[in-house]
Amino acid sequence: MAKRTMTRKKQGSKPDAADAKPSASRQHIWLNLFAFLAICVLLVWLMYETDLMRLFTDHAYLEHFLSRLNPAATIVVFIILQSLQVVFAPIPGEVTGLVGGVLFGEFWGVVYSTIGLTIGSYCAFALSRRFGQPFVDRFVSKALIDKFDYLLHHKGAFLVFLLFLIPGVPKDALCYILGLGHLTTVEFLVIGTTGRLFGTILLTLGGTYIRHEQYENFWILAGVAVFVVLLAMLFRERIERVLRILHIRDYQRRKTRRK
Repeated sequence: MAKRTMTRKKQGSKPDAADAKPSASRQHIWLNLFAFLAICVLLVWLMYETDLMRLFTDHAYLEHFLSRLNPAATIVVFIILQSLQVVFAPIPGEVTGLVGGVLFGEFWGVVYSTIGLTIGSYCAFALSRRFGQPFVDRFVSKALIDKFDYLLHHKGAFLVFLLFLIPGVPKDALCYILGLGHLTTVEFLVIGTTGRLFGTILLTLGGTYIRHEQYENFWILAGVAVFVVLLAMLFRERIERVLRILHIRDYQRRKTRRK
């Protein structure tokens, strides 16, 4: 009788352990959502406190601000900032993307942002490739490296491209992780640049709306972007799990063909 009771208890404990994982996952998602909203609120507050919000609300102030800038120096400083925010992340990339649209307009904003992001992505990738895992561990958490470790065993170029497209995926950290894998530098630059392009265009467009006082269009774009990001954060783990499974299956298929 005692053995049967013990067996039942063990069997009864398994569903509890299984249920704990989805519960922890949901908790993690809601924590991420809360952190995302908190960061948005903090950014808005800082912009009000530092008078940066006037760039978004006062066209005369914006024009005066732009007229005082040295064009060549502004371009160089902006590209450097875009590069640094990938390697060291001193400021959110979303902010610099908007600033690009405000300063340079639609076309050149996208061009200069892309140049900066490509330089920064290449630096992270090259540093990772040169100094290896111990160096990457200083910039990327072990949990994140373990999460994307399957990318290190097989190129999976198209999968990497999809990851760069998905909002909420830590693309800057991904550059470091991919430096440990099998992608060539040229493959990485092509994938990273094209994968980031859609987000860069949207951010630059938002900045351009501010530049031309098209605030209604800006808030519509911002609302849609926030909605998409929230959806991506809610379903990101499922999407990444599906992509991981597809990647492993593709790897096994290719391995079988070689034999």
